[in-house]
Amino acid sequence: MKQLVSNLKGDKGIWSFVALLALFSFMPVFSASSNLAYIGQGNGNTLGYLVKHIVHICIGFTIIFMVHKVPYHYFKAVSKGALYIVWVLLAYTLIKGTVIAGANASRWIQVPFIGVTFQTSTLAAMVLFIFVARYLSKTREIPISFKSSIWELWLPVFITLIFILPANFSTTALIFSMVLMLVFIGKYPLRYIGIVVGSGIVFLAFFILVAKAFPDAFPNRVDTWISRIDNFTSDKPDEDDYQIEKAKIAIASGKIYGLGPGKSVQKNFLPQSSSDFIFAIIVEEYGLIGGLGVLTLYLLLLFRFVIASHKANSLFGKLVVVGLGFPMIFQAMVNMAVAVELLPVTGQTLPLISSGGSSIWMTCFALGIIISVTKKEEEIAQELKDAAKREEALQKLIDRELEEEEVVAENYSIEDKAKNPMHAVLNK
Repeated sequence: MKQLVSNLKGDKGIWSFVALLALFSFMPVFSASSNLAYIGQGNGNTLGYLVKHIVHICIGFTIIFMVHKVPYHYFKAVSKGALYIVWVLLAYTLIKGTVIAGANASRWIQVPFIGVTFQTSTLAAMVLFIFVARYLSKTREIPISFKSSIWELWLPVFITLIFILPANFSTTALIFSMVLMLVFIGKYPLRYIGIVVGSGIVFLAFFILVAKAFPDAFPNRVDTWISRIDNFTSDKPDEDDYQIEKAKIAIASGKIYGLGPGKSVQKNFLPQSSSDFIFAIIVEEYGLIGGLGVLTLYLLLLFRFVIASHKANSLFGKLVVVGLGFPMIFQAMVNMAVAVELLPVTGQTLPLISSGGSSIWMTCFALGIIISVTKKEEEIAQELKDAAKREEALQKLIDRELEEEEVVAENYSIEDKAKNPMHAVLNK
């Protein structure tokens, strides 16, 4: 174990908080999967779901370990080509979406031969953030022209968002918000950001009008997220209200100390208790203390991301940490806000805690890149420390040689004086 820990490079704080979140996830997932076990197996045995989650977490940490060994600037080189591949996957997902567990699943594709579903929008977000960071770092020393940035930056961004929007409005909004934050941090001119935001609002309004005028254009997709916004702003009851009500009952039942691990009642009624609404189950079983503990871990992780970004030795490294790290924390906050009805139902999971496969793996892939950035910082710091030690050792060697030369010169002077008779006479 000690040897394994010694092989983990990069920010130890990020490693620690990620490990704590992953370890904590085992109990809530084990408890909250009971309704899935009754529906899928009929016997309520959740052990299979726990084992599956542990396997996903183990694969995720393997991904972190492998990716953090790769120099992070390699991802800068491949981001542009990867974006074209992502567009193909998103287009395929939009056309070939299937039904999973009775819900529209146009966000996923089935990976051939291994039978695993993969949410392409998570990969698209990660590639897009790296692409934006690459563009901003490339234009650091060059005045940005809005005309050129439209073709080099915003056209790829909007193409990616257009592919995601019909099936997943919440993810589109999250990605667009994070891109705006990234370009702001990258010192993209504010007046240009205002034009882009205005253009995005106009396009979204136009898209909604088209979707309302032609409801069959995107069946079971656009209607879903439009109805969620409508229902959130009105008192009309629907399935989402049912989930929110059960989530609020769970949170209220938890009080300060909670009902205890595995003793949740609302997990039997919440359809997405192990994924979208797992935070409600956490508060019900572990109380307000448990909920605040989870929130604190995410905030500590955010703090480490800020430190890692500040210490990064290149602008690309700083922007990569912000672009990949901040969306994780923002997604966690959105998930918690949905559970307490501060936001409409979005379908965003709780990173590293909610059950899932590809979402955990993509989160771990992003964490691996972030840790790779911090590993480079450590390598540079170690090189500087080694250089300082070598310089100190060399200076000591030079000082020793000078001292020896002075001693030899002094001894020679004494001997020379002793051999000279005139010197002896003068002394008398």
